[in-house]
This record gives sequence, structure tokens and C-alpha cells, in this order.
Amino acid sequence: MNTHQHTLKRSTQCTGIGLHSGKKVTLTIKPAPVNHGIRFVRTDLAHKPVISAHFRNVIDTSLATTLGADGVIVSTVEHLMATLAGFNVDNALVEMDAYEAPIMDGSAGPFSAMLKVAGIRAQSARRHYFVVREPIEMVENGKKVGLYPSDTLRVTCTIDFDHPLLRNQSYSVSLDDGLFEKEISRARTFGFLHEYDYLKRNGFARGGSLENAVVVDKDGILNPEGLRFSNEFIRHKILDCIGDLSLLGMPIIGHIVAHKSGHTLNHSLLKKFIDQKSCWQTVGV
Repeated sequence: MNTHQHTLKRSTQCTGIGLHSGKKVTLTIKPAPVNHGIRFVRTDLAHKPVISAHFRNVIDTSLATTLGADGVIVSTVEHLMATLAGFNVDNALVEMDAYEAPIMDGSAGPFSAMLKVAGIRAQSARRHYFVVREPIEMVENGKKVGLYPSDTLRVTCTIDFDHPLLRNQSYSVSLDDGLFEKEISRARTFGFLHEYDYLKRNGFARGGSLENAVVVDKDGILNPEGLRFSNEFIRHKILDCIGDLSLLGMPIIGHIVAHKSGHTLNHSLLKKFIDQKSCWQTVGV
């Protein structure tokens, strides 16, 4: 468990396209002072507006996690947020010259590589955690996500799609073991071919391709290189879950358990969690 806050040693940058917008975007992650948190800056707009990466600023979860404030948005932030959480980065300034974060290869692997090149350094201020004291759950239409007491941060996810490759997959990982980069970061986003075609026809997924997503049809995987893990699908669901729950603004000590959950239900859990103060306490270490 990290006792102090962390930021980057130096700035790091990448360029890519947005999954849904198809727009080119340059993203720069910069060091930030203690107690700054993660903040996004739209450098393409006048006055360079800033949006804090916090669940209260989440305005849409239909296709990705989108943050907004004062009419300004940054979208598809979950992979980057998961990476910052996985590398225990508490404070960073993220500059973007378009509204959607780059999808890169569909995973958090490129962001992980960026942070490794930049380096991570400890800061003077102590780190604070949300410690889960009592179980809290959200259940909706056969989907469920909950937070339960645990000595470490552990994430367990289960998916069950009507497809032989995605049926009844479950996986669990402890982030305190530093396994994010090895076990989770390289798992790519995925979708079904019929959904991809529908999104394309309706003006979404303009930047989507086999270069940045695993696409599944009724017969199998369309990507010629195949899967990076035999259970890459559930590992990516864990990646998304980590990114969504990092928007609490402080790390969690507890066990996150998700069954067929997605961005919307994850966000609902955060709102319920923060309102039920009997279920948690904040602890400095």
C-alpha cells in the first residue's frame, strides 16, 4: 500500500484517434502538485477549460465514460483513468486538443508504456483511501456491481454473453500486487460485428477498426492476430471497471465485484457509495 501521493517525473505525450469521433487528438500527461487530483484540459478551446476527473462530472455513460462541465466535455476517459489508477498516480494534468481521448490499440497498454517512460515519483503529502466497512450493491436487470470489505483492492468481474467465446467468463485480480500492467492493461475493448455496423450507420465508432478493437461475429474473432489472452474479454471489463471507479477521486481499499456490469451501473454505484457514509471511512496512511 502506498503511503504517499504520486505524480509523473516528467511529461509524456501520444497522438491517436478517438474511437467514436474518428478525430485525431494529441494527449499530454503532465506532473501535478499534491492534492491536485487528475484534471483534464481542453487546449483546443479558448481559455483552456479544465474538468476534474470526478464522478460528479460524469454526464454520459452510454458508449463510454464522458466527463463534462460548463458545456465542455472529455470523453472515453476510462482506459487512461484505469492506467493512472493502476500505476498509483494521484496527481496529473491531462491536456487534450480534441474532446475524445485517443483509443490507441483499444487497450491501456500504450498509456502504461507512456507512464513507464515518464517515470513515477512519490510526493510529500500522505495518501488517503476510501476503506469499505460494509457491503454496498447496485442491482439492475440481472446486472450487479458491489463494494465489499477487504484488506486490499481486489477486482472480480464476470460476463455472460450469448456467444460461445464470451459465455461465463470470470476473473479476479489484486491491484495491490502491482499486476495491472501485466494482467489487465493490454486487454482490448471488444464488440460484436452487428453492433459495430449499427454504430457506424448511426455516426458512432468512426475511428473503430480491427487495429483498436476485438470484433466478434457469430463464427469467432475477426482479428487475424487473435486474442492476447484466452480471457481477454473479461480482463478488459476489469480495466473499464477500474477506470470508472477511479472517479471516486481517492483510491479504494475494498473488493469490487461486478457481474455483467458496465459504465452506467458502475457510475450508479459511486453515487450510492458516497451517499451511504456508514459503509465507508476515509483513512490516511
